[in-house]
Amino acid sequence: MKNLVKLVIAASAVASFAASAQVTDIKAATPNSAYVQDGRGVVARNSTGLCWRTGYWTPADAVPGCDAPLVVEQPKAAPAPAAPVAAPAPVKPAPAPAPTSEKVTFAASALFDFDKAVLKPEGKSHLDEMAAKLKSINLEVVIAVGHTDSVGSDEYNQKLSVRRAEAVKAYLVSKGIEANRVYTEGKGKKQPVADNKTAEGRAKNRRVEIEVVGTRAVK
Repeated sequence: MKNLVKLVIAASAVASFAASAQVTDIKAATPNSAYVQDGRGVVARNSTGLCWRTGYWTPADAVPGCDAPLVVEQPKAAPAPAAPVAAPAPVKPAPAPAPTSEKVTFAASALFDFDKAVLKPEGKSHLDEMAAKLKSINLEVVIAVGHTDSVGSDEYNQKLSVRRAEAVKAYLVSKGIEANRVYTEGKGKKQPVADNKTAEGRAKNRRVEIEVVGTRAVK
């Protein structure tokens, strides 16, 4: 089976797994944005305090308090000295590196044996390459999301997808990636990318998506 690898480089950061340390009402950037909102436009949260995103979420919808690690605040200009001292010429700050997002999708068979959540040697090799690349950027977050096909119960597939995402995190941490930079989630069989009625489609749906958000040094 050929490994399914899909690489997408975006111009801005995306992630929804870093919840705000203090749970307060968060207003979405725009009404009807890709966050789930109540009638007041307040973003809904789940039982653990994480903001709920819909499938239409884009990096432009990120708001502080929901996607705080991914929202870059602009530098503030230094206050001018009080009169009568003449204000020095303002120093224009160097532009901050633009955050980038890179997503890689692995066919589950490339990382795990069927119905297992233990990384195969081949899977470890893939993650070794990724860990080496992460050391060349200023890493913000790594997001590992597990998916399954439609065979089996919702509960079983949900647990399997979470175990596989956690296995990816544990291996990356063993390679020197900070644990608090890696977030995991399992989607079970809720987000297929192909038709589960065919063997080929089910193979595509059994996957692990790993998204990396960070900045590269300006040369």
